[in-house]
Amino acid sequence: MKTSHVVIIGGGFAGINCAKSLRKANVHITIIDRNNHHLFQPLLYQVATAALSAGDIAVPIRALFSKQDNVDIILGEVTEVQTDLNKIILSEGRSVAYDYLVMAPGSRYNYFGNDQWSQNAPGLKSLSDALNIRERILISLERAEQLNDPDQQQPYLTFAIIGGGPTGVEMAGAIAEIVKRNMMRDFRHIHPHQAKIYLIEATSGILNGFSEKLSKKAQTTLKNMGVDILLNNPVTDISDRLVTTKNRKIKSANIIWAAGVQASPLLQSLHCETDKSGRVVVNKDFTISGHSNVFVIGDAAHYVESGNDQPLPALAPVAIQEGKYVAKILKKNVAPVYRKPFHYIDKGTMATIGRAKAVAQIRKWKISGFLAWLAWSFIHIFYLIGFRNRFRVMLEWMWYYLTFRRGVRLITDREMLEETDPNNNLLLKRSE
Repeated sequence: MKTSHVVIIGGGFAGINCAKSLRKANVHITIIDRNNHHLFQPLLYQVATAALSAGDIAVPIRALFSKQDNVDIILGEVTEVQTDLNKIILSEGRSVAYDYLVMAPGSRYNYFGNDQWSQNAPGLKSLSDALNIRERILISLERAEQLNDPDQQQPYLTFAIIGGGPTGVEMAGAIAEIVKRNMMRDFRHIHPHQAKIYLIEATSGILNGFSEKLSKKAQTTLKNMGVDILLNNPVTDISDRLVTTKNRKIKSANIIWAAGVQASPLLQSLHCETDKSGRVVVNKDFTISGHSNVFVIGDAAHYVESGNDQPLPALAPVAIQEGKYVAKILKKNVAPVYRKPFHYIDKGTMATIGRAKAVAQIRKWKISGFLAWLAWSFIHIFYLIGFRNRFRVMLEWMWYYLTFRRGVRLITDREMLEETDPNNNLLLKRSE
């Protein structure tokens, strides 16, 4: 029997699980990703807030498949898909032919037509994003420490998180713990009461994918932690150290974007129907119209199950199940007419707010507090790839739970520029 060539674009949850499920299949797999590592994105905010190191939540893709002989890895960026010719084009001009194509390129943050905002309000989709935000936070505290005037200190001690989804809520809670409790005790000239944390949301509530009860619980918890939640406040402009919303202006040296995502622009080369976020509207087997050998999964797919009116959410468990589903089709070489529609098994939705604080919605059960935090912790450790990562993250969390100290508080950017305050005092400044 001829060995089919399966090209998988993307080393996220969907792509990795598809490839792993094809370990014993009569296929040769080529995984293409512009990064050399698989990233556990749900814990990126913990790298950004100095709780975990980058190596705790990432693993080299080659290491994952070192014992799987039917896998090749290409470090590169795909710029075009030519479905009529069954090949993809890489940025350096190289082409790769395929028998089957699995597209799982993930997503990026959506600035809703204001991409210039990204310069002053970075998102959180990659390790470099997380490390950038971490250093912004740490350097801001160092800058504030060098100033004597509270008015000059204030922008460095103000944190504006835009977007009230899980990422925004988790970031707001983590930053509140940093500046209200954890790190401030190591500084001499700034104090917890000076810190201001704003969570800015355009709609009337946070965690809109959760029940109203859990949304209200999360709001109460954040407010008790010192977070000021601004609802019904869409952002109208972002400039250097200034966020302008419908109702107010906030001066902040720490602006973080967590408001909505859009699909990879690579999907446009498929010339298929897409939704408003750029996700491809796929068939019941995740193929695209007119091409039964091209699959789109993960955050790139707009898939609506029979009987539902909303597409599946962009969550890790969804991507994992989709990757395994497509692998079954490829492994058995199932003809399009015999492919059964995908059915998602809902594992629930969770969001952590802080130490021993979380909300979880698991089918009919709605829990919050310490029990939800335990469930969140165990689920996230379970999904981490590799024993070493699981063990290290578990130890870090235990250390933090017992001591309230975050372990990765290093400023590693060696290229610093000088900045002076109005009194000509030397301050630290990140290089642009």
